[in-house]
Amino acid sequence: MTAPTIAEYAEWSIPGSVHADAYEALRRGDPTALADFRPTNGDRVVTVCAAGKTSMLAAERLRARGVDAVSLEGGMRAWSLAWNIAELPCPGSTTRIVQLRRTGKGCLSYLIGSNGDAAVVDASLDPQVYHRVADKHGWRICTVLETHVHADHLSRARALAADTGARLCLPATDRVSFEYAPLEDGDIVRVGSAGLRALHTPGHTPESACYLLNERVLFTGDTLFLAAVGRPDLEASAEQARRRAHVLHASLQRLVALSPETVVLPAHTSEPVSFDGQPISATVEEVQERTSLLRETEETFVSQILTRLPPTPPNHHRIVALNEAGTLPDDPTELEAGANRCAVA
Repeated sequence: MTAPTIAEYAEWSIPGSVHADAYEALRRGDPTALADFRPTNGDRVVTVCAAGKTSMLAAERLRARGVDAVSLEGGMRAWSLAWNIAELPCPGSTTRIVQLRRTGKGCLSYLIGSNGDAAVVDASLDPQVYHRVADKHGWRICTVLETHVHADHLSRARALAADTGARLCLPATDRVSFEYAPLEDGDIVRVGSAGLRALHTPGHTPESACYLLNERVLFTGDTLFLAAVGRPDLEASAEQARRRAHVLHASLQRLVALSPETVVLPAHTSEPVSFDGQPISATVEEVQERTSLLRETEETFVSQILTRLPPTPPNHHRIVALNEAGTLPDDPTELEAGANRCAVA
């Protein structure tokens, strides 16, 4: 694999790939670029770069040495749109949940089906993907929900709702400039015989909400992850971030007070998602055990979260503006390039 830096490779890479720091040498036309590279498994080599251009030079150089090499068209930007699924039951119910995972980006969205009806939570893939999966199960998408205004990927929720005629639901907010059905704390959204209860959990963003399915499965957006919590500083001043951190602590305490067996399903994961069909989930009890911030006092929580903030997501100002307007660019891959950075461990 070719990539600009080792740091970028470490943060956002294809599982099982090998880093070869030949980017600048290839761009200069250095004839010795990749001269020392040897395939580790004897099979075809797939070269990868950010957009699929420099990797073409790498593949040509390797083929000239007799190596069976091809370039990944579109590079890591195309890889960010690859997807796979995992299915999981809703305990004590006939309701079924499909977790749709953007393999390279780590975005997690959900299709919930019950009695022929379906809802989508945090749509981050092309609307046709949700159509295809829903059709496979014999479901009709009636509701599209967002947990909050996202900062690290472009929402496909409005496009999906328009495409299907579904009702578009968001936590009540004045941040967006399009029409939607506002959800207040405690509101119930019906999906067939199932019910999603909105829990207002501000902190990551002022409007953030989680959705509790049949009192057993919790869709947490970017408020709570499997071993981390949401960051409170995006689109906020330092003082606003501090205030939001205090609010986030209260929201998280509300969530960890739910039944320990409640299944947590977040909107992102920090690592590329394997094509293994294994759901990315944990119980509230397991999440609390893994996440030390959840066990801290409010003041310690605020102090620690503000000192652990990772770099902001690439292009987040532009992504937030587009999500607030409910619009999508013709090519979303450049804006969405890079790993998600909405979690604080």
